[in-house]
Amino acid sequence: MQSILREIRPTLALAVPIIVGQVSQMLMGITDSVMIGHTGTVPLAASSFGGNVFSVFYVVGIGLMIPVAVFVARARGAGRAVECGEYLRHGLALALGFGLLETLMIALLGTQLPWFRQPPEVQAIVNPFFILIGASITSVLVYLALRQFAEAMGRPWVPMFIMLGGVGLNAFLNWVLIYGHLGAPALGLTGAGISTLISRTLGALVIFLWLRLDSNLRTAWPQRWWAPLSRERLREMLKIGMPVSGMLLFESGAFAASAIMMGWLGTVPLAAHQIAISCAATTFMFSLGLSIATAMRVGTAAGAGETARLRPIGFGALGLGGVLAAVFMTIYLVAGRTVAGWFVDDAAVVTLAAQLLVVTALFQFFDSGQVVGSAALRGLHDVKLPAAITFVAYWMVAIPGGYLLGVRGPFGAVGIWVALAAGLACAAVFLTWRFARLTRAR
Repeated sequence: MQSILREIRPTLALAVPIIVGQVSQMLMGITDSVMIGHTGTVPLAASSFGGNVFSVFYVVGIGLMIPVAVFVARARGAGRAVECGEYLRHGLALALGFGLLETLMIALLGTQLPWFRQPPEVQAIVNPFFILIGASITSVLVYLALRQFAEAMGRPWVPMFIMLGGVGLNAFLNWVLIYGHLGAPALGLTGAGISTLISRTLGALVIFLWLRLDSNLRTAWPQRWWAPLSRERLREMLKIGMPVSGMLLFESGAFAASAIMMGWLGTVPLAAHQIAISCAATTFMFSLGLSIATAMRVGTAAGAGETARLRPIGFGALGLGGVLAAVFMTIYLVAGRTVAGWFVDDAAVVTLAAQLLVVTALFQFFDSGQVVGSAALRGLHDVKLPAAITFVAYWMVAIPGGYLLGVRGPFGAVGIWVALAAGLACAAVFLTWRFARLTRAR
């Protein structure tokens, strides 16, 4: 127990700025939802549909960029500064390549959105918003690679402030472009898409310039930008990144599928789902930030050969996640209806969103456990079995369960969310068990 308590403080110190940065990233989406919600239920529902489909591409990109943090942390732990820069260079190459590929895929999918059978009024306005946020994916991936590098090098605070600045810029541009202030036309949902694209692009540019000019990172900054890329290093990163992308895709795919099923139930359930998922995703960012710090600390300890610290770091992080989960569970149970009312004035939407937030409260522990557990395993380079675990949890429990309970069954929107909670519970239990088993063997 003493060893676990000893590891909690450095994990928390690294996690706090990462958490703020993650929450800031989510606040950009929350800002969009709140400001769009005040223009009507249909635009809010359309932003839910478009945003959830985009999130599938977004989380695949997150998974592909995570190896930057994993390998930079391990190289830093082993004292190999030049290798840190090489992993950043290769990570940026992956960001640009996959960003272009995903942009093309989003543009193609934008012509096929009616296939998802959403309400006609939603389909009528969603496409410009979807294409605009899709155009930001390359900037998002570049920013993620640079931020992961900075955090793994022990410099998490500046990326946090850059992200906060992006949130403020996005809110200001929303005010101008959604509502038509300062002489601009009132573009509504399309204005939110333009704001997001501008904010994300500038964020990537600013963090690159900061890292380039930071003297403390000069020894680890890439020295040979145009040198040939190493196939072996790319393969090494993809060996971690692809399974992690799969894990995140299985989870985000379950939530995206839930949004599509909500659309089958109608505009009100879809709008209520957007409120609940925005809240759940925001509190999830706290656990995600903690998990990123956990993966980096586990990776650094492994790189330094300090295997006795692996178990205390992992279980200390799981304990911190449990404390965060208890706080958010209390908030949702006590003030769920009040929170829902911040988004929209439609009483039917608020009532249903408050019910979904009760389910959100109940799965906080599971959500925290699964993301921290998977990150601790990622720090050990254990990704294949965790990917299989998440596939079963989300695609064999959550999605079929949501369809049976909510679409075919009598429970509607609440049934879909109960099934999501069941999937999260399965993932949390088995991922934690996997980490306990591997670290016991060490």
